[in-house]
Amino acid sequence: MKLLFFFIDGIGLGKNDPTINPFARALTPTLDKLLGGRRLIKGSAPTHTLRASLLSIDATLGINGVPQSATGQAAILTGINIPNLIGYHFGPWPNQIVVDSLGNGNLFSYLKKSGKRAAFLNAYPPSYFESINSGMRIYSAIPQAVISAGYSLFTEEDLKYGHAVSADFTGQGWRDRLNLPDTPVISPYQAGSRLAHLTNDLDFAFFEYWLTDYAGHNQEMDKACSLLNTIDTVIDGIIASWNDQEGIILITSDHGNMEDLSTRRHTINQVPVILIGAPNLRREFIRVLRDLTDITPTILKFLDAKDNQ
Repeated sequence: MKLLFFFIDGIGLGKNDPTINPFARALTPTLDKLLGGRRLIKGSAPTHTLRASLLSIDATLGINGVPQSATGQAAILTGINIPNLIGYHFGPWPNQIVVDSLGNGNLFSYLKKSGKRAAFLNAYPPSYFESINSGMRIYSAIPQAVISAGYSLFTEEDLKYGHAVSADFTGQGWRDRLNLPDTPVISPYQAGSRLAHLTNDLDFAFFEYWLTDYAGHNQEMDKACSLLNTIDTVIDGIIASWNDQEGIILITSDHGNMEDLSTRRHTINQVPVILIGAPNLRREFIRVLRDLTDITPTILKFLDAKDNQ
């Protein structure tokens, strides 16, 4: 069995209102077909079709206030209610308690200790590593978990040779914004296909997409709809190269944001979980997923890995 975890930052299930919710407005033909015409909006979950399921799970974890990225992502990656542990939601960058919690064991380290082949498929540009090494930047929760588990982050060279995918899927942003004109550029569909093919050589792969959270904070409807159309094309590329009998594609988020452009803040909406794969493989996820802390234990069970080593 294999699993591709496609993490999309800052998306919840919001109102069916196209004036504030790009999920009620954007063109997403691939997702529409997968989910039998259901949109990623409040009231659509649960939905189950021959190839996919849509669930909704809680991101507040019983703690007052608006969920934040650092504690939400740490809860996903550890299976521990990190906001409850520290008494509040925190982010976007991890504080020391979050860093320590990830260092004490996370999805990547559990898989590594269980002998599973795992990879974080995001490529990072030279300027990112320069900022980290100079102390101008710290790792966000997901790369922090990867580093804590003893993995190295993928680089410009990995992207060049097709071993990773850039945060914008295509690599065009590296040319336009990072002044890296030799960056190879691919289409969103090709990015999806690459994610699927890279996962085929692994037990577990993870890809993080965060531009959705930025669009939510900036309240950019046109940008948000464009991003959703791109994500939909990426998913089309993934599923075209995916064998539903051999594994699961899991798509989820850490908190709501982009589904309500009437505010710049995160929301307390439940977040979607999309599962793509054969019905029998989805069954365990459907049975137990209730909030962010259920994700890692369920993945470990699915991949026959352990969290107590």
